[in-house]
Amino acid sequence: MTFTRITVRADQMGGVPCIRGLRIPVATVVGMVADRMSEREILEAYPDLEAEDIPEALRYAAEAVRERELPLSAAG
Repeated sequence: MTFTRITVRADQMGGVPCIRGLRIPVATVVGMVADRMSEREILEAYPDLEAEDIPEALRYAAEAVRERELPLSAAG
């Protein structure tokens, strides 16, 4: 899978995946979606973002999780 809107640079944000070379981490965008912010609210909060950045951030995060297992706490 190719991600054209995600950049990972060692000299920027410690190598954290960001949106298009901006200092906006993918995790920030995904967190905003998880917090049920609308696309409009996200774009207002980060005017440098473009609408196409949001679904690509979600696809990137989904692929990252698919690549490794994360520990889950036992319910109960």
